Amino acid sequence: MATIFEKIQELEDMPSYSKHDQFVQGIINAIDEKIAVTGTSLPSVNMMIRELGFARETVMKGYRELIGRGIVESKNRQGYFVANGDTEQTLKVALLMYLIDSFQEQFYKAFRKELGPNVHIDVFFHHGNMAIFETILHMIRGKYGMYVVAPIPHPHTKELLNMIPRTRLLMFDRYEPLDGEFNHVTQEFAQASYAAFAELAESIKKFDEMIFFHTPGSLDPIEIIKSYKKFAKDYKINARILPHYIPGTVEKGKVYFTLSNAELWELLNDCNAAKLKPGKDVGILSHNDEPVKALVCGGITTYSTDFALMGKRAAQAIISREKIQETIPTRLVKRKTL
Repeated sequence: MATIFEKIQELEDMPSYSKHDQFVQGIINAIDEKIAVTGTSLPSVNMMIRELGFARETVMKGYRELIGRGIVESKNRQGYFVANGDTEQTLKVALLMYLIDSFQEQFYKAFRKELGPNVHIDVFFHHGNMAIFETILHMIRGKYGMYVVAPIPHPHTKELLNMIPRTRLLMFDRYEPLDGEFNHVTQEFAQASYAAFAELAESIKKFDEMIFFHTPGSLDPIEIIKSYKKFAKDYKINARILPHYIPGTVEKGKVYFTLSNAELWELLNDCNAAKLKPGKDVGILSHNDEPVKALVCGGITTYSTDFALMGKRAAQAIISREKIQETIPTRLVKRKTL
């Protein structure tokens, strides 16, 4: 154990090093020289204070930086351990997402690319399940330099996210209110949905009825449902909400709106079987754009936020340590289906 202290103490004569720099670099040097390897127990805070004469806050801050960079980990009631021999790593990020779909993949690819090779990312999925969300947050607490979280709309979410220091939290995708300032790069649903519906109103009125498929209790943003109802009332649209699309029930003269890609493909397949032409016999509106939707049926009308931009902006904020409270714009893309 004394050799770790020596690696820290031998940096005392470096005029450009603060005690914090001396502590962090000394441990890194010990790891680089194989004095401490992955799994090695490091001296406790009290031992560091006694041997080095450093202030408690200096030692705690040094360990926090090393944890944030993924080099050291803290195990509850067991102390500090070397977590990774890659000391070139600058940051360790926990990314907590809903699930892996094409939209989340767009976010991840842009996020990963922008962060660069020296940032380690561990990805977790909560699937909109509150029990899983809570379990993951408790499991990863205190082990990462940054927590990038897609929150679940739930009364318990605020309490769970309050466990994460504000300087280490970045919320993405959906916005959930927390007390005080916090970093977020999110999308907005209420005004954006209403604006998209309103811009399409004249096209929608060419059909007899608009049908929105929404399953009660699903992850569908409640703001979209409220905006849909308000739009139908304001523009005097004959509109319904059904819990899901039943295969084989497509009808001429309807506008169909779905948030589900699975329902969208079933609907298009049925249109083809019934020889109904999207954009002429039926209207189709989809939420969240992706490249394939520009190709199918001459193009499917969508409205969507830019998930790649969201991932890029989140990564830029982490790298630059900037404060960010940004709403990524939602864009309507009119194509042949409506």
